[in-house]
Amino acid sequence: MGDAALTSQRDPTGEAPGHAPAATFYFPKDFRWGTATSSHQVEGNNTNNDWWAWEQEPGRILNGDKSGLACNWWENAEADFDRTADMGTNAHRLSIEWSRVEPQPGLFDDDALDRYRQMLQALHDRGIEPMVTLHHFTNPLWLAEKGGWEEPSVVTDFRRYVRAVVERLGDLVPLWVTINEPMVYAVQAYLGMGSWPPGKNSLGLVGQVARNMLQAHAAAYHLIHELRPDSQVGIVRHWRILEPSRSSSPLDRWLAGRLHCFFNRYFTDALVTGRLRWPLGGGRMSELAGTFDFLGLNYYTRELVAFDLGHAGGLFARRHFAPGAEMSDDDYGEVYPPGIYQALKLAAAYRRPIYITENGLPDADDDQRPRFILSHLRQVWAALQGNLPIMGYYHWSLIDNFEWDRGWQQRFGLIELDPATQERRLRPSGELYGRICRSGCIDRDMVSQYAPELLDQMFPA
Repeated sequence: MGDAALTSQRDPTGEAPGHAPAATFYFPKDFRWGTATSSHQVEGNNTNNDWWAWEQEPGRILNGDKSGLACNWWENAEADFDRTADMGTNAHRLSIEWSRVEPQPGLFDDDALDRYRQMLQALHDRGIEPMVTLHHFTNPLWLAEKGGWEEPSVVTDFRRYVRAVVERLGDLVPLWVTINEPMVYAVQAYLGMGSWPPGKNSLGLVGQVARNMLQAHAAAYHLIHELRPDSQVGIVRHWRILEPSRSSSPLDRWLAGRLHCFFNRYFTDALVTGRLRWPLGGGRMSELAGTFDFLGLNYYTRELVAFDLGHAGGLFARRHFAPGAEMSDDDYGEVYPPGIYQALKLAAAYRRPIYITENGLPDADDDQRPRFILSHLRQVWAALQGNLPIMGYYHWSLIDNFEWDRGWQQRFGLIELDPATQERRLRPSGELYGRICRSGCIDRDMVSQYAPELLDQMFPA
């Protein structure tokens, strides 16, 4: 990554901070400034996957919401590509919908592949580098009906799908993500008390699904490099900061450490060593070791962990947010900027390039998001000072979209969407992010205009 050694708040002329017109946080010249989306959440009318079927069941989605037309990207993604290009972004992360590409096992839809090719070319035409995720939580109905990720045969099915996509689209994709947040998927779908399809509740199945995802990732990694040796292939992990509720409690400290390993470490460790640890099973997968060229990092919040015998179903962990902490909409999570620095330090231990592939918060009235963006990017800047190999930042999300079991209640977008009318409005946070993207820095004027409450913290006298 060029120009990565950022040693001070320094003007590009080289003058010391005391002589510069204003202190400024500069980012590398080749830094990716991006946004992120996923197929089911924005495309609309993905009628052939397990999430669409789940939405039709009463009580599954908050307020009875349905994805429906979503953001209408299947018909007109290019209009939002224009909007993000106008903001000055140079990167976008999107996903391919498996159920569109392979509506029946072994049957591939040429029209769907052509449409994805149009989208990818449209990004290139606007100077935006695509990062493509191959699995982002949704499964074709035919796969779900035969057991989905519980069955070892999913590895063969996933490899067949990946081959079709890479053969048709690979020349337009420099960065591939095999699977988004595998542990989130495994826990929410198989230990989530019915919140995600298939709505099961079994720790054994969590390990079984995660193990199959590891095998599928390894198969995809090797196949993509066989077909497109010039591509970079990674995986995206959700890093949740888990800290003891009472630092004085040995049980809280022990349990927070165990949950950190379970959720944050063991899956990623296996990609390095090929060794599987509980709950992923035992033994080794020789084909797994070393199968990631970069690591995608999703960071949103932290949780405190207290040992509680009354929470046997949650591994005796009562997880909660810090008392009095600033919370985002819908009590989604604590706003905790230092956590992204902590997560980046943890990810850097794997000695691979890091992309911050998601970071954001639900904030319908946009009164927190400008401060969130500035304070989190300040932490990213600090991590760059320590020479952490951070290649880019992809804000979640470009536009309000369908947020899984929370439906349309959680609004993460830089662009506000009315799903009933499809009307859009750029939020002030989108204006701010555009200024950051275009300039490649954070300066005092931005903070003064969009989050003056941060001035003393970010630019002390």
